[in-house]
Amino acid sequence: MICALAGSALTASAQEKSFSFDIPAQALASALESLRSRTGVHVFYAEEAIKGKTSAALSGDLTVQQAVSRLLAGSGLTHTFTSSDTVAIKRIDTGSDANTTMPAITVVGNTEYDTNDPYNTAYQTRSATTATKTDTPVMELPMSVKVVPKSVINDQQITRLDDALKNVSGVFASPGNGGTTDSFIVRGFVDFRPYYNGVRLETGWTQGGLRDTAGLERVEVLKGPASILYGRIEPGGMVNMVPKTPLATPYYSLQQQFGSYRFYRTTIDATGPVTDDKSVQYRANLAYENKGSFRDFIEGERVYFAPTVHWDISDRTQATFYVDYLHNDTAPDVGGPPRIGNRPADLPRNRNLSEPNIRAVSDDILFGVDWSHAFNDQWTFRHRFFADFTEDNENLPGAPAGLADDNRTLHRTNFGNRDNLSSTYNTTADLTGKFKTGPFEHTLLIGGDYFSFLNTFAFPTPQAVPDIDIYNPVYAGNLGLLSSLDNVGNLGYEWFGLYLQDQIKLPYDLHLLAGMRYDNANSWQDWGVWGAGFKDTNHEDKVTPRVGLLWQPIPSLSVYGNYVQGFGAPNIGVYASGGAKIKPQISEQWEAGFKKEWLDGKLNLTAAYFEITKQNIATPIANSLFFEAVGKARNRGYELDLTGEVLPGWKVIGVYSYIDSEIVSNGGVDEGHRLANVPAHGGSLWNTYTLQDGALKGLKFGAGVVARSQRQGSNENNFQLPGYAIFNALIGYETHIGKTKLTTQINADNLLDKEYFETGRADRNFWGTPRTFMGSVRLEY
Repeated sequence: MICALAGSALTASAQEKSFSFDIPAQALASALESLRSRTGVHVFYAEEAIKGKTSAALSGDLTVQQAVSRLLAGSGLTHTFTSSDTVAIKRIDTGSDANTTMPAITVVGNTEYDTNDPYNTAYQTRSATTATKTDTPVMELPMSVKVVPKSVINDQQITRLDDALKNVSGVFASPGNGGTTDSFIVRGFVDFRPYYNGVRLETGWTQGGLRDTAGLERVEVLKGPASILYGRIEPGGMVNMVPKTPLATPYYSLQQQFGSYRFYRTTIDATGPVTDDKSVQYRANLAYENKGSFRDFIEGERVYFAPTVHWDISDRTQATFYVDYLHNDTAPDVGGPPRIGNRPADLPRNRNLSEPNIRAVSDDILFGVDWSHAFNDQWTFRHRFFADFTEDNENLPGAPAGLADDNRTLHRTNFGNRDNLSSTYNTTADLTGKFKTGPFEHTLLIGGDYFSFLNTFAFPTPQAVPDIDIYNPVYAGNLGLLSSLDNVGNLGYEWFGLYLQDQIKLPYDLHLLAGMRYDNANSWQDWGVWGAGFKDTNHEDKVTPRVGLLWQPIPSLSVYGNYVQGFGAPNIGVYASGGAKIKPQISEQWEAGFKKEWLDGKLNLTAAYFEITKQNIATPIANSLFFEAVGKARNRGYELDLTGEVLPGWKVIGVYSYIDSEIVSNGGVDEGHRLANVPAHGGSLWNTYTLQDGALKGLKFGAGVVARSQRQGSNENNFQLPGYAIFNALIGYETHIGKTKLTTQINADNLLDKEYFETGRADRNFWGTPRTFMGSVRLEY
């Protein structure tokens, strides 16, 4: 567990300021608390690192640097001043002679420190857990992993997951239930199933998506098939939302945001100990949001609440309990312009072609427990259980149903009052061991998981509503609800999986990762829709391997390659014409790349080349309820991700991807075409600079650009969405008022007010947001 000793801020030269100390010999944790009380310095450390350690007596006039060095002398710990008022403490690296030959080392600078530190402003994260379920340095992972930390979320004022993903190469927006469901494209393949702390969320089947960022510590993206550790998943990659965890010393944050189109948002973050011995800690994140839109009839309100409790049951056993609740009341945007010829219709951005009373109300609540027990320093058992329940009700009058031959009369449908109820259960058990066999160092992971998802639904038979002239719309008004829910059904799937993974440190700076998984899966669907019945049950099992090799000739350079097979998400909830079954998806990936660090790890570049082949893809047929089996698609290309701090105060994120996308075979239809909404070229650049000294210390500037090349609007490739580039900017100021840190900032997105389409499909296309401003005032204590 991370402990944060927070107090009043120091000045830029506070490390060198002398204080009078009189701290008796005592437990090291208590001594550091006394140091905090006397100087106001922020101290961060892992509790297990200092447990059982004592400090010598400290007296006399000393600088903060001298005091910390003396408290840590002989402890096997080192410290780093990560800013003028923050020091991070950690164990000296294994194998270092420093533990016996010298006292703790002091390094002054803005190097990275613990990601759970609420005052952490670093863009670069040195380790990630998603790729291997073990805390492995990114430089030792033979695969491409990108982390978007909380500091980036704060700087860009990100409130939704899709905006965070613009900082990751090869990840793009995808149409998702009128803007109410998280949906993204990773390395050319669509997915609407983000993960929460390694647990799969299935809210894409309902209107209960668009996860909130208020409770997130960071977002980790693993590129390529991840099914070996997580089960059936899309082959492009995995998006994992890592929640904030409780801290052992109080921290409080209050933020008020306000912006264009009547946007108001209030967030609260509070954490600290519950018991005197700090064995029980809590954290609570709360967000309330109310907003309008540049689109007619679109508005929304949401409430988010995420309480978390951590319990150190013993020195070796700990448990964390999660609750994550989201209430969403919004108007989904299903009335975008249809295509005319090879472009979306030329209509004003605000024009909505559905009806004013469109609505979607959803409630999603997740419960979970994550506990672990360390048998010794080498072997640890971890078990997680999560249950997620989503209920939503939709009223969708005026959904587009095709454009007439005159290219101005839009046929529409009233889907009426639709109910969805889904439940998800996920449990995993892992045993991790570290040991040696001769010159080889192993990190062995043995585990199993069980996943179950069920969605039940009911909705009335759709009814036609008056056509609408897209150039001179006259709305039908309140159409009311269709009360007869005569179309009901359920769909679901489950699987049981076993997996084995070994990370081996070999001689000559080689790292080998090898693993395999066995899946035993079932899926079912039983629909009674519009007088026709659809029912089937499928059973599949499969063994999938993963192997990766990395060479690290020097600590700042890694060269890697990997081969991965994937067992994809079941093609459930979709039918080919006539009710035929669509086979389950499978995939494979080849990848090679390198990683380079500069400036003592402050700046990192990852470059990768990949080729992913996926078979048995279900693709919607335009203006129908049916799907077609594309058969086989292949995406290949390269990616660049640059992240970190170039100079003190200057942070940068630069990403770029090129994707050669092709539908290889599907019975002669669309063969040779690109997959829809996948740009050949895409990327973003974001910079911030904070003044480090002088009267304007704490003043921050930021600027960036997000760009996409032309994309195909459908797999038929019969119309295109033009490319675009939008420019964003930031100005902010950080200062301290007593013990409180005050941050004010204003972000401007799409500064030049570029008109563009973010995603599209044949019957409707989705505008990108015009120029918007968002202000923020945040207090931290």
